[in-house]
Amino acid sequence: MKNRRTFLKRSFAGIGFLSFPLFAKKTSASEMKISLQDSFIHHVYFWLKEPENEAACKRFEEGLKLLVTIPEIKLYHTGKAVQSDRDVVDDSFTYSYLAAFDTKADQDTYQVHPTHLKFVEEYGDLWEKVIVYDAL
Repeated sequence: MKNRRTFLKRSFAGIGFLSFPLFAKKTSASEMKISLQDSFIHHVYFWLKEPENEAACKRFEEGLKLLVTIPEIKLYHTGKAVQSDRDVVDDSFTYSYLAAFDTKADQDTYQVHPTHLKFVEEYGDLWEKVIVYDAL
């Protein structure tokens, strides 16, 4: 019983320590900067064939969860388009996927990784259009 109590105390202490930044003062982007300098950025926009179909969206999101397990990915973000009244905002896509890599070579490895190939093969039927923007 003592081991269980010790484990629980340490677990709760660890959770508290890790969540401390969430309750700390509001920080600005310059204070929490994630350096992507010298990174290879791969940003992909997907237009699903049936963007209102919840089952299709759920299946696509499962595919994205699989895709981001590729070890060469340094940082990623997935999200849905946010509707906007601003003329400069393109909100016509369904999903956005951003991945950062340390080098172009890492991104090249990602492109032929079996998980990436599986994603394209098994989920490619869900989209009608894809646009990719790569940047250094």
